[in-house]
Amino acid sequence: MLTAKQLRQKYLDFFKNKEHAIIPSASLVPENDPTTLFINSGMHPLVPYLMGEKHPLGKRLTDAQKCIRTGDINEVGDATHHTFFEMLGNWSLGDYFKKEAISWSWEFLTSSEWLGLDKKRLACSVFEGDADASFDDEAYNIWLKIGMPEKKIAKLPKKNNWWGPAGITGPCGPDSEMFYWVGDLDKVPCSFNDDNDLWVEIWNDVFMEFNKNEKGAYEKLTAQNVDTGMGMERVLAALNGFDDNYRTELFWPIIKKIEELSQIKYEERKKSFRIIADHIKASVFIIADGVNPSNTERGYILRRLIRRAIRQGHILNIKNNFTVEIAKIVQEIYSEIYPEVLQGRILFELQKEEEKFRKTLENGLREFEKYGKFNGKIAFDLYQTYGFPIELTKELAKEKDLIVNEDEFNEEFKKHQELSRTASAGMFKGGLSDTKEKTTELHTVAHLMLAGLRKVLGENVHQKGSNINGERIRFDFSHSEKMTDEQKKAVEVFVNEAIESKTEVMMAEMTPEEAKKYGAEGEFGHKYGDLVKVYSIGNYSKEICGGPHIKNTSEIKGKFRIQKEESSSSGVRRIKAVVE
Repeated sequence: MLTAKQLRQKYLDFFKNKEHAIIPSASLVPENDPTTLFINSGMHPLVPYLMGEKHPLGKRLTDAQKCIRTGDINEVGDATHHTFFEMLGNWSLGDYFKKEAISWSWEFLTSSEWLGLDKKRLACSVFEGDADASFDDEAYNIWLKIGMPEKKIAKLPKKNNWWGPAGITGPCGPDSEMFYWVGDLDKVPCSFNDDNDLWVEIWNDVFMEFNKNEKGAYEKLTAQNVDTGMGMERVLAALNGFDDNYRTELFWPIIKKIEELSQIKYEERKKSFRIIADHIKASVFIIADGVNPSNTERGYILRRLIRRAIRQGHILNIKNNFTVEIAKIVQEIYSEIYPEVLQGRILFELQKEEEKFRKTLENGLREFEKYGKFNGKIAFDLYQTYGFPIELTKELAKEKDLIVNEDEFNEEFKKHQELSRTASAGMFKGGLSDTKEKTTELHTVAHLMLAGLRKVLGENVHQKGSNINGERIRFDFSHSEKMTDEQKKAVEVFVNEAIESKTEVMMAEMTPEEAKKYGAEGEFGHKYGDLVKVYSIGNYSKEICGGPHIKNTSEIKGKFRIQKEESSSSGVRRIKAVVE
């Protein structure tokens, strides 16, 4: 049996031997991408470097990255889908390209020194070409030269063999995927057919040749990059002969705990078990990276996950609060590699959310049973009175062959408060949406604002998230009380003085320890690499950041003003600000 720890370490060691620097996993909360609520792939945190920015550790990188895919929430319940997963990855930032990437993939998979897989069980696919890009004959010929039989190289369309961008725009390109036959060795087909479920995808080499712009056109990138992805959970299952990811060590202890709590066997209620295991695991990691349950954006996704898990616990007839007991198993599984999951606030937030929802769950379910049809007002009443996310009501209705009109629900909701519909789709507007001049300008202003907040409110203030576009700054920070008008004015004065000072914005690379001694703002409990970028704006601001930034505060055109300050979630405040 190959353990998760062994697989993860083998992967990192292999690419370290190929002169790749090992970098830590980024937070699940994107730093500079507004088009997704969570990091959803290994390459996602590296977009600035894939677009040409220099990485402090060089042109060859490898890591194990935490990921959340909100689009898979409704798919969870089968043997392979997950909301949270780890992506093993390696990157070439304008260095090696297709020949090395494919050859190394093959070496890692088949060499006896590494995974030592039977070559007969392997197949691959390449991009067949379309109006946007031509057939990837280069990748095809590399596979032939390596020794892959021609019949086991499938030519597939964009929906199969094209990756990206991670958001609406960004780097993307054709990919070459590798598949492993999990059936009997004596029944391995002589040709590859991706419709056969016994062929399991275990590797994906993405060749970043293009950038998709705001007009939807594909532009050739100056520097061609490689992004490799290897899904930990699916690969671990395949390599150990499981056709069910939930039987691997990354899930099985959780499944056994659910059996203990419910007194029901996994085989009897697989879907409910899988939803609970996946959703509580995802919730633990989301909370660990600073998100609390709420009714908007990331907090809404978190609340939806927790409440969907609780409802499945109700189906399994688990009488008492159980999310904390499941979370403790998650902590045991992951604490060695991701120590942030041991934060005490994780169990606190889960307990609080479960107590809040359980009080109304049974009443809400009884109320639901009264209806033979649904309209928007009923769906909203279930949300407002019983805390049922619209997705839960839709799921319950589907089980009874009923339909919920979500547009009607939204109309009802708008009468009471703004609903971030894009949150449930994993996207929102605003944020650091691009690297255009105005957005970059406001990103630098956000640094000044954080420094001003810390000066006025105290050093307990830390950034908890930001969404910046060319029109405004939306900024979350840790603080328990509403700001007074005097405090807001003081922050405005601080920022505007910095703007008027025409101070140069400097960047230096240093170790996290040096950055801390230097007085740079950053979450030093969070894992950094060997080197970080510290941006300094005179004596006004020192902060760890990946950029981008303007070169001098004289480039900021206008006066900084705080438009609104409000609560975002427990212990977190939100500011909306502009420069005009």
